[in-house]
Amino acid sequence: MRPDIYLLYLLLRLLGRLPLRLLHGVGAGMGQLALWWHGGTARDTAANLAIARPGLDEPARTALLREAMAEGGKSVIEILKVWGAGAERALGLVREVRGGELLDAARATGKGVIIAAPHLGCWELLNYWLCSRMPMAILYRPPRIAAVEPLLRKVRGALAPEQVRAEGAGVRTLYKRLAAGGTIGILPDQKPRAGEGEPAPFFGRNALTMVLLPRLAARTGATVLFAFAERLPRGQGFRIHLLPAPAGLDDADPQRACAALNRGVEACVALAFPQYQWHYRRWSGHGLPNPYNRAKHG
Repeated sequence: MRPDIYLLYLLLRLLGRLPLRLLHGVGAGMGQLALWWHGGTARDTAANLAIARPGLDEPARTALLREAMAEGGKSVIEILKVWGAGAERALGLVREVRGGELLDAARATGKGVIIAAPHLGCWELLNYWLCSRMPMAILYRPPRIAAVEPLLRKVRGALAPEQVRAEGAGVRTLYKRLAAGGTIGILPDQKPRAGEGEPAPFFGRNALTMVLLPRLAARTGATVLFAFAERLPRGQGFRIHLLPAPAGLDDADPQRACAALNRGVEACVALAFPQYQWHYRRWSGHGLPNPYNRAKHG
């Protein structure tokens, strides 16, 4: 590990000793500062919330925007605790698990399991929790700064998932893991590259949606479960949720399957709406109308 990356690791370990409530307070403040600054993150968040909650009046929309920006700030800062405390200690932040019996039942069948984990709550802690129960491979794209990868491996320690690159060989690896009855994790709301997705309704508006996850489910017979780690108020910790996949996710028609995939994400978001990554430009690209060019917030 490079000396500068190792120093960053030591800094993470130091900051990881701070109380989660304090870190969340700092993160919420950062979110409000970003809202005041009126930058791209605030504008994109406002545009997305207008799509997902079109019926809100001005005061309600403004209040929701403030809450979503605060939660977005928390999601950035809490990584200091989750990575800095170490995986085993970070798991102590999990206060409750809802739907754990679904995972037990899926694994008991001997078939593969696909965990669909949206950009909601604290997905890094969700990784720890899942990897503490079984080996897991996750589909990922390498960080832009290659030196960060050794840092991620070190902070995750023994609870690091197998990282499979989002390319041809990596996809074949996922098929093999599922065929052998293993567990894999995929971000179901990651915007796919051109030619790798289908437009499907997401909160009432078409968004380019990945076809990979439905194809994996259809071809392997794997059970799909949606999962996320909900952030509890006042820094109390996190609640793990596991939900069944909507019917039709493994449909042979890719548009029907992608629509079901998006319904699964929506069901998760409904449980912790402000904690979704609302600044992500989910409704743009590849020929779809762009709602972000004139995005403003109140």
